[in-house]
Amino acid sequence: MLVEKNVALQSYNSFGIQARALKLARVRSQEAVEQLVSGLGLNGGDAVPPLVLGGGSNLVITGDIKTLVIKVEITGRRVLEEQEKGFVVEAGAGESWHDFVAWTLEQGCPGLENLALIPGSVGASPVQNIGAYGVELQDRFHSLDAVDLRTGRTFTLNAAQCGFGYRDSVFKHAPSGEKGLGLAGRAVIIRVRFWLPKPWKPVLGYADLERKIAETGIEQPDARQIFDWVCAIRRAKLPDPAVIGNAGSFFKNPTVSVEQCADIIARDPKVVHYPMADGSIKLAAGWLIDACGWKGRGVGNAGVYEKQALVLVNRGGATGGEVMTLAKAIQTSVYERFGILLEPEPVVV
Repeated sequence: MLVEKNVALQSYNSFGIQARALKLARVRSQEAVEQLVSGLGLNGGDAVPPLVLGGGSNLVITGDIKTLVIKVEITGRRVLEEQEKGFVVEAGAGESWHDFVAWTLEQGCPGLENLALIPGSVGASPVQNIGAYGVELQDRFHSLDAVDLRTGRTFTLNAAQCGFGYRDSVFKHAPSGEKGLGLAGRAVIIRVRFWLPKPWKPVLGYADLERKIAETGIEQPDARQIFDWVCAIRRAKLPDPAVIGNAGSFFKNPTVSVEQCADIIARDPKVVHYPMADGSIKLAAGWLIDACGWKGRGVGNAGVYEKQALVLVNRGGATGGEVMTLAKAIQTSVYERFGILLEPEPVVV
């Protein structure tokens, strides 16, 4: 197993932040991960766990990485099984998420189209429990395989064992964290499987998609049409990381009680909000940030995107420190005006 030293990470994180990894191992198979565990003695219990890196699209690097960085590059896509009630499809953790979504449609296996154009890798998708336009990954998840970094053994998790929450999973929590059995720094996801139910049903109850229906007059779009709409909507709203460094939506949409929402509406009637199945109300974090006047502003070379206040961008040469200083300033503004503390989505290292 070749371990590279002093590796530049700018091209490996979508923010384009300059930093270096003192040690970086590329893994392209399950066997390579097992070899890595055996060769480096990770089962000895390093004080600082390794950083598992997929597409780097949900990451803010604030300095050089002194622990081992494991770059997951495991590929492969296949339709595992077709049943009467649905398909099971599988992809290697290193596959591009968007390319995988497009591939499933080409195979006649719809169901992931609402999640098109989300940056990152397949392996990172369950870590973040990605979601967009009315669909979350947990809605389509079947199971995953991962390698235990202490023992080198492969294990499988189903949806319940992944502990999915809003932009959350067991992979985002340390073993001693609030969820108890956390897997952050303890496992490398190597492949993920998805359950795509039949008959296919479109998910259209989202304002942007409803506008597309009104604009085009297509009232019964197929999966490919929804895929194209989602891509167009995202491209119009969000910057391309290849052009402007960013990590997509930087803050989670907060949830509040009905009473809290009513209090905010009394002061700001235009606040964007959505009722949830559990009786809580979800607020649009981008609207809250915009209401505080942050759109287009910045700190140093880090800024708030002019077209979408929920996205922080690298205007050229931004450091992780500048990104986080900007994020904390936004959090303070929103808390002082609305009494809500926004929670960042990206992992900060």
